[in-house]
Amino acid sequence: MAVNMKGKDLISINDLTVEEIYQIFDLSRALKEKQLTGESHHYLSGKTLGMIFHKRSTRTRISFEVGIYQLGGIGMYFGPDDLQLGKSENIYDSAKVLSRYLDGLMIRTFSHQDVLDLAKHSDIPVINGLTDLLHPCQVLTDLFTIIEKKRILKGLKFAYIGDGNNMAHSILHGCSKVGINVAIASPSGYTPQKEIVENAARNAKYMGSKVEIIEDPIYAVRDADIVYTDVWASMGQESEASERRKHFMKYQINPELVKNAKDDYLFMHCLPAHRGDEVVDEVIDSVNSVVFDEAENRLHVQKAIMALVM
Repeated sequence: MAVNMKGKDLISINDLTVEEIYQIFDLSRALKEKQLTGESHHYLSGKTLGMIFHKRSTRTRISFEVGIYQLGGIGMYFGPDDLQLGKSENIYDSAKVLSRYLDGLMIRTFSHQDVLDLAKHSDIPVINGLTDLLHPCQVLTDLFTIIEKKRILKGLKFAYIGDGNNMAHSILHGCSKVGINVAIASPSGYTPQKEIVENAARNAKYMGSKVEIIEDPIYAVRDADIVYTDVWASMGQESEASERRKHFMKYQINPELVKNAKDDYLFMHCLPAHRGDEVVDEVIDSVNSVVFDEAENRLHVQKAIMALVM
């Protein structure tokens, strides 16, 4: 039986049930097929999505804006200087006002607390498009892409190599929820937050899978079905890029490292990629790479999320 998700916020994958996650995947698959065959799917006709961006964006903005349009609705873009949100108007008042005008909100911002506050005070569903803590829409897309390629999730091995950032956090949530064994390899001082690791460990225990936080990238990649990385310095950390590069060079995804993965491993990256830093051309452009399928699927998965919650 389908789970009713109407009105539900999507702040963290950890807040979703396994049934809700697979419902998102099932609808993503159906919407992708409809889009490819040209079948109309105006599930959100007359609905309006507010899109708040405090961070610049390529994939998030375009996929949400195109997605709401393809669902028959309208997307309204608000840049960093377009709203009073958290500036001359507090989040409580802004949330109440926006709830009177809109049918849903997507926000891409720095502070995770801002998203929590917006969701707490809004009367419409709030979708986390990215914060410094989490990136749930991306990882739901990653898992959907893995299903397309591997046909299964439970029991696979997922190796994430690099910074213990918002991507690592959502990967921990997502993999542990669906029974994927996940190994995170990060240098000392750049590991994921303890609370998120503990949450993932509890989920993994329930699902019969493993969570490993280690420093050795070779060990993490050994026999992996998926090899994943992200930029070494995220948006807002540009001043740290040079220092971070010193710590992360041995975490580069290159042909020598991926020899340790399974022959049919998938290489994934949320993009944008800094070629020559966290990954080299020989890997990102290889037959194992699915980064552009992954990028496309942001559209289909986010359409499913919007259709279910709005």
